[in-house]
Amino acid sequence: MDLRQLRGFVAVARTGTVTGAANSLGLAPASVSEQVRRLERSLGVALFERTPQGMRLTEQGATLLARAPGLLDHADEVRRAVTGQRRKVRIGALEMLAAARMPAVIRRLSERHPDLDVDVRSHTRQSLLAGVAAGELDAVLLVDTGPRIGGLGFTMPYDPGSGPVAPDLDFLDVGEVGLALVAAPDGDREPLLVSPPGCSIRLAADRVFGAEVPRRELTSIATAREWARQGLGSALLPDFALEPDLASGALMRLGFETPALALRLVWLRGREPALRDVLYAMSAPTDA
Repeated sequence: MDLRQLRGFVAVARTGTVTGAANSLGLAPASVSEQVRRLERSLGVALFERTPQGMRLTEQGATLLARAPGLLDHADEVRRAVTGQRRKVRIGALEMLAAARMPAVIRRLSERHPDLDVDVRSHTRQSLLAGVAAGELDAVLLVDTGPRIGGLGFTMPYDPGSGPVAPDLDFLDVGEVGLALVAAPDGDREPLLVSPPGCSIRLAADRVFGAEVPRRELTSIATAREWARQGLGSALLPDFALEPDLASGALMRLGFETPALALRLVWLRGREPALRDVLYAMSAPTDA
């Protein structure tokens, strides 16, 4: 199999359309279509069903997709060994996690694998999940809960060609994000100050408090923390955003038990060998 054809096939499978694949590869749609047709002819099977809604994998196409990322990763490993090129890993993260959790991971990777370049990109959750499903990101770090991706209450991106991306993704919980309900020592306890809908901490607040608690919606977690500091209400906030304020006494914990969330690393199923170093660095203790 030609590697260019295989990359074109994977891109079409991930995006669900030839146009989407062409955009991700920087090629003309006609070139991607020809790559897929040549791959189908060389294998003697149909890999896609062409539908008005997009390209849908056949049974044979799904079988190839389960193995193709490993083949491409191995080819890249051979190329690096021959050419001496540095390996590059692209990790996406929610902005709050990119700021608070990724520096320690980058430090561990730099110490143990100095030949590894790590590109960290901060996006919204939907963009992160779509990016890893399309192969544009190698792994993403987000906040979730429960035994499946999306247990916190967010919806998965949808590919026209193959439906929800969740079946193609795997994950490992690499830590916890503690939550605390806080307020200024002499400040108001109501309303509950919350970030916008869809934010992970907002989803957690909705699960913990329901819709009955009086609340004021603000633009971000940082804004909710600052309003709480100024005595304008209470806020449910992640532990890593609270340490300085709790230490200084600007904020205090209220007597309310709150569940921790999972710090979850998500990647395309079958990519574990290529991501072994990242998985190890993510799951290592924070003081390692």
